Amino acid sequence: MTTHTVTSYDQLPIIDLSAADGDPQARALLHAQLHSAAHDVGFFQLVGHGVTRAETDALLTAMRAFFALPEADRLALDNVGSPHFRGYTRTGDERTGGARDWRDQLDIGAERPARVPGPGEPPYWWLQGPNQWPDALPGLRTAALAWIDKLSGVAHRLLRELLTAIGAPAGFYDPVFGDHAHPHLKLVRYPGSADDGTGQGVGAHKDYGFLTLLLQDTVGGLQVQREDGRFHDVPPIEGAFVVNLGELLEVATNGYLLATNHRVVSPPGATERFSVPFFYNPRLDARIEPLPFPHAAKAPGVTTDPANPLYAEYGYNELKGKLRAHPLVARRHHGNLLTPA
Repeated sequence: MTTHTVTSYDQLPIIDLSAADGDPQARALLHAQLHSAAHDVGFFQLVGHGVTRAETDALLTAMRAFFALPEADRLALDNVGSPHFRGYTRTGDERTGGARDWRDQLDIGAERPARVPGPGEPPYWWLQGPNQWPDALPGLRTAALAWIDKLSGVAHRLLRELLTAIGAPAGFYDPVFGDHAHPHLKLVRYPGSADDGTGQGVGAHKDYGFLTLLLQDTVGGLQVQREDGRFHDVPPIEGAFVVNLGELLEVATNGYLLATNHRVVSPPGATERFSVPFFYNPRLDARIEPLPFPHAAKAPGVTTDPANPLYAEYGYNELKGKLRAHPLVARRHHGNLLTPA
Protein backbone atom coordinates (compact mmCIF):
# COMPACT_ATOMS: atom_id res chain seq x y z
CA MET A 1 0.00 0.00 0.00
CA THR A 2 1.39 3.38 -0.98
CA THR A 3 1.09 6.25 1.49
CA HIS A 4 1.27 9.90 0.57
CA THR A 5 2.42 12.76 2.76
CA VAL A 6 -0.18 15.52 2.74
CA THR A 7 1.23 19.00 3.34
CA SER A 8 -0.73 20.94 5.97
CA TYR A 9 -1.45 24.57 5.20
CA ASP A 10 -3.34 25.27 8.41
CA GLN A 11 -0.48 27.36 9.77
CA LEU A 12 2.93 28.69 8.83
CA PRO A 13 6.04 27.38 10.59
CA ILE A 14 6.32 28.84 14.11
CA ILE A 15 9.84 29.86 15.14
CA ASP A 16 10.99 30.90 18.62
CA LEU A 17 13.80 33.44 18.32
CA SER A 18 14.60 33.20 22.03
CA ALA A 19 16.23 29.83 21.24
CA ALA A 20 19.15 31.88 19.90
CA ASP A 21 20.10 32.37 23.56
CA GLY A 22 19.79 28.67 24.33
CA ASP A 23 22.22 25.79 24.46
CA PRO A 24 23.82 24.40 21.29
CA GLN A 25 21.00 21.92 20.78
CA ALA A 26 18.35 24.66 20.97
CA ARG A 27 20.33 26.86 18.55
CA ALA A 28 20.77 23.98 16.13
CA LEU A 29 17.02 23.34 16.12
CA LEU A 30 16.33 27.05 15.60
CA HIS A 31 18.67 27.15 12.63
CA ALA A 32 17.15 24.01 11.10
CA GLN A 33 13.67 25.52 11.42
CA LEU A 34 14.77 28.87 10.00
CA HIS A 35 16.55 27.20 7.09
CA SER A 36 13.49 25.16 6.18
CA ALA A 37 11.01 28.02 6.55
CA ALA A 38 13.07 30.49 4.51
CA HIS A 39 13.99 27.99 1.79
CA ASP A 40 10.68 26.14 1.46
CA VAL A 41 8.01 28.72 2.32
CA GLY A 42 9.45 32.24 2.62
CA PHE A 43 7.02 32.94 5.49
CA PHE A 44 6.83 32.02 9.17
CA GLN A 45 5.38 33.12 12.51
CA LEU A 46 7.95 34.55 14.95
CA VAL A 47 7.61 34.28 18.73
CA GLY A 48 10.19 34.80 21.45
CA HIS A 49 11.18 38.10 19.83
CA GLY A 50 11.38 40.17 23.01
CA VAL A 51 8.75 42.78 22.08
CA THR A 52 6.59 43.24 25.17
CA ARG A 53 2.82 43.43 25.41
CA ALA A 54 3.17 46.94 26.81
CA GLU A 55 5.18 48.09 23.77
CA THR A 56 2.64 46.55 21.43
CA ASP A 57 -0.31 48.05 23.29
CA ALA A 58 1.29 51.51 23.20
CA LEU A 59 1.54 51.39 19.43
CA LEU A 60 -1.91 49.90 18.85
CA THR A 61 -3.56 52.45 21.18
CA ALA A 62 -1.92 55.34 19.33
CA MET A 63 -2.79 53.76 15.98
CA ARG A 64 -6.47 53.31 16.79
CA ALA A 65 -6.60 56.88 18.09
CA PHE A 66 -5.23 58.08 14.75
CA PHE A 67 -7.87 56.28 12.69
CA ALA A 68 -10.54 57.59 15.09
CA LEU A 69 -9.59 61.19 14.26
CA PRO A 70 -11.98 63.18 12.08
CA GLU A 71 -11.30 62.63 8.40
CA ALA A 72 -10.22 66.26 8.01
CA ASP A 73 -7.44 65.72 10.58
CA ARG A 74 -6.19 62.65 8.75
CA LEU A 75 -6.38 64.36 5.36
CA ALA A 76 -4.24 67.17 6.74
CA LEU A 77 -1.44 64.58 6.49
CA ASP A 78 -2.33 63.51 2.93
CA ASN A 79 0.74 61.95 1.34
CA VAL A 80 -0.07 63.72 -1.92
CA GLY A 81 1.55 66.71 -0.26
CA SER A 82 4.79 64.82 0.42
CA PRO A 83 7.35 64.23 -2.35
CA HIS A 84 8.83 61.63 0.05
CA PHE A 85 5.68 59.42 0.00
CA ARG A 86 5.12 59.99 3.73
CA GLY A 87 1.78 60.53 5.40
CA TYR A 88 -1.83 59.44 5.04
CA THR A 89 -3.24 57.54 2.07
CA ARG A 90 -6.99 57.58 1.65
CA THR A 91 -8.91 54.35 1.07
CA GLY A 92 -8.57 53.33 -2.56
CA ASP A 93 -5.69 55.69 -3.42
CA GLU A 94 -2.97 53.03 -3.31
CA ARG A 95 -2.51 50.51 -6.11
CA THR A 96 -1.15 46.96 -6.26
CA GLY A 97 -0.93 45.23 -9.62
CA GLY A 98 -2.72 48.21 -11.14
CA ALA A 99 -5.86 47.74 -9.03
CA ARG A 100 -6.90 49.80 -6.03
CA ASP A 101 -6.28 48.54 -2.49
CA TRP A 102 -9.25 48.93 -0.16
CA ARG A 103 -7.47 50.28 2.91
CA ASP A 104 -6.21 53.55 4.35
CA GLN A 105 -2.85 53.95 6.04
CA LEU A 106 -0.14 56.15 7.48
CA ASP A 107 3.35 55.68 6.01
CA ILE A 108 6.27 56.39 8.36
CA GLY A 109 10.01 56.10 7.94
CA ALA A 110 13.19 57.14 9.69
CA GLU A 111 12.85 60.76 10.78
CA ARG A 112 15.41 62.55 8.62
CA PRO A 113 15.65 65.89 6.81
CA ALA A 114 14.54 66.02 3.21
CA ARG A 115 17.19 65.28 0.63
CA VAL A 116 16.43 66.70 -2.80
CA PRO A 117 18.58 64.93 -5.40
CA GLY A 118 21.12 67.21 -7.00
CA PRO A 119 22.28 67.08 -10.62
CA GLY A 120 23.50 63.58 -11.43
CA GLU A 121 22.33 62.12 -8.10
CA PRO A 122 19.99 59.10 -8.05
CA PRO A 123 16.32 60.11 -7.87
CA TYR A 124 15.70 57.64 -5.04
CA TRP A 125 17.00 60.25 -2.58
CA TRP A 126 13.49 61.72 -2.81
CA LEU A 127 12.48 58.83 -0.51
CA GLN A 128 14.40 60.41 2.36
CA GLY A 129 12.49 63.07 4.22
CA PRO A 130 10.36 64.02 7.22
CA ASN A 131 7.25 62.21 8.35
CA GLN A 132 3.86 63.85 8.81
CA TRP A 133 2.32 63.70 12.29
CA PRO A 134 -1.09 64.72 13.65
CA ASP A 135 -0.89 67.66 16.04
CA ALA A 136 -3.71 66.19 18.11
CA LEU A 137 -1.76 62.98 18.88
CA PRO A 138 1.81 63.72 19.98
CA GLY A 139 2.02 60.21 21.41
CA LEU A 140 1.77 58.68 17.94
CA ARG A 141 5.18 59.99 16.91
CA THR A 142 6.75 58.63 20.09
CA ALA A 143 5.13 55.19 19.76
CA ALA A 144 5.81 54.79 16.04
CA LEU A 145 9.48 55.81 16.14
CA ALA A 146 10.02 53.59 19.20
CA TRP A 147 8.46 50.70 17.22
CA ILE A 148 10.82 51.31 14.30
CA ASP A 149 13.81 51.20 16.66
CA LYS A 150 12.59 48.09 18.46
CA LEU A 151 11.74 46.10 15.34
CA SER A 152 14.95 47.15 13.61
CA GLY A 153 16.75 45.42 16.45
CA VAL A 154 14.59 42.29 16.19
CA ALA A 155 15.02 42.13 12.42
CA HIS A 156 18.80 42.65 12.66
CA ARG A 157 19.07 39.73 15.06
CA LEU A 158 16.75 37.56 12.99
CA LEU A 159 18.67 38.23 9.78
CA ARG A 160 21.96 37.25 11.42
CA GLU A 161 20.43 34.00 12.70
CA LEU A 162 18.92 33.29 9.29
CA LEU A 163 22.25 33.76 7.52
CA THR A 164 23.91 31.52 10.10
CA ALA A 165 21.19 28.92 9.50
CA ILE A 166 22.15 28.55 5.83
CA GLY A 167 25.88 28.56 6.54
CA ALA A 168 26.59 32.16 5.52
CA PRO A 169 28.59 34.74 7.52
CA ALA A 170 26.17 36.16 10.10
CA GLY A 171 27.26 39.77 9.61
CA PHE A 172 27.62 39.73 5.83
CA TYR A 173 24.92 42.36 5.31
CA ASP A 174 25.55 44.44 8.44
CA PRO A 175 27.33 47.17 6.41
CA VAL A 176 24.27 47.90 4.24
CA PHE A 177 22.16 48.77 7.29
CA GLY A 178 23.62 50.78 10.20
CA ASP A 179 22.65 54.37 11.01
CA HIS A 180 21.49 55.12 7.46
CA ALA A 181 19.21 52.14 6.92
CA HIS A 182 15.81 52.92 5.40
CA PRO A 183 13.15 51.21 7.56
CA HIS A 184 9.50 51.67 6.68
CA LEU A 185 6.43 51.34 8.91
CA LYS A 186 2.80 51.29 7.82
CA LEU A 187 -0.18 51.73 10.12
CA VAL A 188 -3.00 50.15 8.14
CA ARG A 189 -6.78 49.95 8.48
CA TYR A 190 -8.97 47.78 6.26
CA PRO A 191 -12.46 49.28 6.61
CA GLY A 192 -14.38 46.25 5.37
CA SER A 193 -15.65 45.26 1.95
CA ALA A 194 -15.39 47.70 -0.94
CA ASP A 195 -18.62 49.00 -2.44
CA ASP A 196 -17.79 47.35 -5.78
CA GLY A 197 -17.34 43.94 -4.18
CA THR A 198 -13.79 43.36 -5.48
CA GLY A 199 -12.49 42.11 -2.13
CA GLN A 200 -8.89 43.35 -2.67
CA GLY A 201 -7.64 44.63 0.63
CA VAL A 202 -4.18 44.62 -0.92
CA GLY A 203 -3.35 42.76 -4.11
CA ALA A 204 -0.88 39.90 -4.50
CA HIS A 205 2.72 41.08 -4.32
CA LYS A 206 6.20 40.42 -2.99
CA ASP A 207 8.05 42.83 -0.71
CA TYR A 208 11.22 44.35 -2.10
CA GLY A 209 13.43 44.67 0.97
CA PHE A 210 15.11 42.10 3.22
CA LEU A 211 12.55 41.17 5.90
CA THR A 212 8.99 42.17 6.79
CA LEU A 213 7.62 41.77 10.32
CA LEU A 214 3.83 42.06 10.45
CA LEU A 215 1.71 42.60 13.53
CA GLN A 216 -1.87 41.62 12.65
CA ASP A 217 -5.01 41.72 14.74
CA THR A 218 -7.41 38.81 15.27
CA VAL A 219 -9.66 39.48 12.26
CA GLY A 220 -7.52 37.67 9.68
CA GLY A 221 -7.44 38.11 5.93
CA LEU A 222 -3.73 37.71 5.18
CA GLN A 223 -3.12 34.97 2.62
CA VAL A 224 0.15 33.43 1.42
CA GLN A 225 0.72 31.57 -1.83
CA ARG A 226 2.04 28.13 -0.97
CA GLU A 227 3.66 25.32 -2.95
CA ASP A 228 0.34 24.23 -4.46
CA GLY A 229 -0.01 27.63 -6.13
CA ARG A 230 -3.07 28.56 -4.07
CA PHE A 231 -3.44 31.35 -1.53
CA HIS A 232 -3.90 30.07 2.03
CA ASP A 233 -5.08 31.93 5.12
CA VAL A 234 -2.58 32.84 7.84
CA PRO A 235 -4.42 32.41 11.16
CA PRO A 236 -3.35 35.10 13.64
CA ILE A 237 -1.33 34.01 16.67
CA GLU A 238 -1.41 36.20 19.76
CA GLY A 239 1.94 37.90 20.30
CA ALA A 240 3.52 36.62 17.08
CA PHE A 241 4.89 38.49 14.09
CA VAL A 242 4.26 37.12 10.62
CA VAL A 243 7.66 37.28 8.91
CA ASN A 244 8.30 37.13 5.20
CA LEU A 245 11.42 37.45 3.11
CA GLY A 246 11.77 40.22 0.55
CA GLU A 247 13.10 40.11 -2.98
CA LEU A 248 16.57 41.27 -1.96
CA LEU A 249 17.19 38.00 -0.11
CA GLU A 250 15.85 35.96 -3.01
CA VAL A 251 18.16 37.76 -5.42
CA ALA A 252 21.14 37.62 -3.03
CA THR A 253 20.79 33.81 -2.77
CA ASN A 254 19.90 33.26 -6.44
CA GLY A 255 16.48 31.97 -5.47
CA TYR A 256 17.56 29.64 -2.64
CA LEU A 257 15.60 31.77 -0.18
CA LEU A 258 12.05 32.63 -1.21
CA ALA A 259 10.22 35.91 -1.54
CA THR A 260 6.62 34.74 -1.62
CA ASN A 261 3.47 36.28 -3.05
CA HIS A 262 0.91 37.34 -0.47
CA ARG A 263 -2.26 39.39 -0.34
CA VAL A 264 -5.02 40.57 1.99
CA VAL A 265 -8.68 39.79 1.41
CA SER A 266 -10.98 42.52 2.70
CA PRO A 267 -12.87 41.63 5.88
CA PRO A 268 -16.60 41.06 5.42
CA GLY A 269 -19.17 43.83 5.65
CA ALA A 270 -18.13 46.77 7.79
CA THR A 271 -15.63 44.77 9.88
CA GLU A 272 -12.40 46.70 10.46
CA ARG A 273 -9.00 45.03 10.35
CA PHE A 274 -5.82 46.67 11.64
CA SER A 275 -2.29 45.62 10.74
CA VAL A 276 1.20 47.02 11.22
CA PRO A 277 3.81 45.88 8.68
CA PHE A 278 7.42 46.85 9.36
CA PHE A 279 9.89 46.63 6.49
CA TYR A 280 13.57 46.09 7.32
CA ASN A 281 15.33 47.80 4.45
CA PRO A 282 18.99 48.72 3.86
CA ARG A 283 20.44 52.10 2.94
CA LEU A 284 18.97 53.57 -0.21
CA ASP A 285 22.39 53.55 -1.88
CA ALA A 286 23.23 50.01 -0.77
CA ARG A 287 24.38 47.60 -3.47
CA ILE A 288 23.37 44.09 -2.48
CA GLU A 289 26.19 41.64 -3.13
CA PRO A 290 25.53 37.92 -3.72
CA LEU A 291 25.61 35.94 -0.48
CA PRO A 292 28.39 33.36 -0.09
CA PHE A 293 26.87 30.20 1.39
CA PRO A 294 27.43 26.47 0.95
CA HIS A 295 24.07 25.71 -0.65
CA ALA A 296 24.55 28.17 -3.53
CA ALA A 297 25.00 25.34 -6.03
CA LYS A 298 21.45 24.16 -5.23
CA ALA A 299 19.90 27.58 -5.87
CA PRO A 300 17.25 27.39 -8.61
CA GLY A 301 17.70 30.94 -9.86
CA VAL A 302 15.62 34.03 -9.27
CA THR A 303 12.06 34.25 -10.52
CA THR A 304 12.22 36.96 -13.16
CA ASP A 305 9.38 39.26 -14.12
CA PRO A 306 9.93 41.60 -17.10
CA ALA A 307 7.32 43.94 -15.64
CA ASN A 308 9.18 44.09 -12.33
CA PRO A 309 12.93 44.45 -12.92
CA LEU A 310 15.21 44.37 -9.88
CA TYR A 311 18.10 46.77 -9.54
CA ALA A 312 21.49 46.44 -7.84
CA GLU A 313 20.99 49.58 -5.74
CA TYR A 314 18.16 49.17 -3.27
CA GLY A 315 16.80 52.70 -3.63
CA TYR A 316 15.82 52.18 -7.26
CA ASN A 317 13.68 49.19 -6.26
CA GLU A 318 11.80 51.10 -3.59
CA LEU A 319 11.32 54.16 -5.81
CA LYS A 320 9.91 51.94 -8.57
CA GLY A 321 7.44 50.46 -6.10
CA LYS A 322 6.38 53.80 -4.67
CA LEU A 323 5.77 55.35 -8.09
CA ARG A 324 3.49 52.44 -8.99
CA ALA A 325 1.68 52.22 -5.67
CA HIS A 326 1.02 55.94 -5.20
CA PRO A 327 0.11 57.37 -8.60
CA LEU A 328 -1.29 60.62 -7.18
CA VAL A 329 1.99 61.40 -5.43
CA ALA A 330 3.95 60.35 -8.50
CA ARG A 331 2.02 62.60 -10.85
CA ARG A 332 2.16 65.60 -8.54
CA HIS A 333 5.83 65.48 -7.59
CA HIS A 334 7.67 63.08 -9.91
CA GLY A 335 6.19 63.33 -13.38
CA ASN A 336 9.70 63.39 -14.82
CA LEU A 337 10.36 59.94 -13.34
CA LEU A 338 7.32 58.27 -14.83
CA THR A 339 7.57 56.27 -18.03
CA PRO A 340 4.68 55.90 -20.50
CA ALA A 341 2.65 52.74 -19.99
